[in-house]
Amino acid sequence: MSPRHILILGGTTEARELAAALAAHPGVHVTTSLAGRVTRPGAVEGDVRIGGFGGAEGLADWLRAEHVDTVVDATHPFAESITANAARAARATGVPAVVLRRPGWRPGPGDRWHEVASLDEAAALLPGLGHRVFLTTGRLGLAAFAHLTDLHFVVRSVDPPEPPMPPHTEVLLARGPFTPADETALLYEHRIDVLVTKDSGGTATSAKLTAARRLALPVVVVRRPPLPAGVEAVPDVAGVLGLLGLRP
Repeated sequence: MSPRHILILGGTTEARELAAALAAHPGVHVTTSLAGRVTRPGAVEGDVRIGGFGGAEGLADWLRAEHVDTVVDATHPFAESITANAARAARATGVPAVVLRRPGWRPGPGDRWHEVASLDEAAALLPGLGHRVFLTTGRLGLAAFAHLTDLHFVVRSVDPPEPPMPPHTEVLLARGPFTPADETALLYEHRIDVLVTKDSGGTATSAKLTAARRLALPVVVVRRPPLPAGVEAVPDVAGVLGLLGLRP
């Protein structure tokens, strides 16, 4: 009997954890697809492919050609186009698909959150909240803030961002996880008075929220895009393994 072929659309910590868990099961062939936007991705168990598929149709063709049994979308919660393409490809091929999505963050006592639906909405709020901005929304969305010429931005990303970006920008190249002490020190050092982040969820980058709470700083939080209609989501690796009938 041929091994079950499971395709993981990866790029997250959960994707790497799932690949390792699946690779430990005899009779499972796991392939992780990475978009290639990060130059130094972490090590991944099993087969790895780099680059896009060519939209939903290209992914559907790949699923058929490689005899994929299940697709697990374990991309970043804001990889909206990839998630949409995966859902369309799964419907077109009849291949079962599931989204592995870690739970989002929730405000707690003392948090000063301003939730918005987009980066453009975040940019519109900033002039009324502060002048020195810690921007942790990733390197691909800086154009939304490029017109804010009176504000100073500290931008953190894994790889160097590309223009357009705000004219007064410092770039910090770093990869999480970060500790609350580290984040508090960073906010002090750069005299940050407002934080902007996406609701990525998880613990790798949540320490900045703790630091902002300690310093009573306002935080602009970009909400996640909704999942495509009919798409099933599970919060962790154990949930995916359960759906596949595999032990954790």
